[in-house]
Amino acid sequence: MSPARITRLLVIRHGETLWNREGRIQGHIDIPLSPLGRLQAERLADALRDETIDAVYSSDLQRAQQTAAGLALGRPLEVQASAALRERHFGAFEGLTWEEIHARDADSAARWKRREPDFRVGGGESLVELQARCIGELTRIAQQHPGGQIAVVAHGGVLDCFYRAAVGLPLAASRSWVLGNASINRLLFADGQFSLIGWNDDRHLAGLADLAGADDVLAAPPRRT
Repeated sequence: MSPARITRLLVIRHGETLWNREGRIQGHIDIPLSPLGRLQAERLADALRDETIDAVYSSDLQRAQQTAAGLALGRPLEVQASAALRERHFGAFEGLTWEEIHARDADSAARWKRREPDFRVGGGESLVELQARCIGELTRIAQQHPGGQIAVVAHGGVLDCFYRAAVGLPLAASRSWVLGNASINRLLFADGQFSLIGWNDDRHLAGLADLAGADDVLAAPPRRT
């Protein structure tokens, strides 16, 4: 296949938030990056500094946009925000920890944990609806940039759908892959299909795990890049 027909995709989960650290469900709630998340985003931008990036897309939630901003900095690009790249809407589960969800509604918690594709928490989305939304948007983006390399910053549930689409796994299959904050994941898009090139490259984040929770150390203004 001609390289001019292939779109390369850098698909990236946003940096850490305080709610990530607490194990609290974010969904559509607009939570900013933590101090560690901001440093992860800076490391990510540095790691991709010398790569050609033709466009930067992001979920319109601020944790994703804050992560994406460094990828556009120093390039003649603006982050293109899309609500279609948002995390799954978890309805009544949003703002709660897993323990709180289980205590309030053990049956719904069990159905969620089983990954029932059509299960929807009150006011939220099913996995089927999430997949249709975010895969449709990633396909649209990829089709607009044949032969280019595009960065897409989104959320854990969205990247889970991207991975499944690339390797052909059903929604109900148990997850066995890592969805690390600010790690680099690489896909190709050609002939209407996604394929997996590399996943969870986090070498640029070496040493940061030791700083988790040390917000007094991390709270210094971010370095300009």
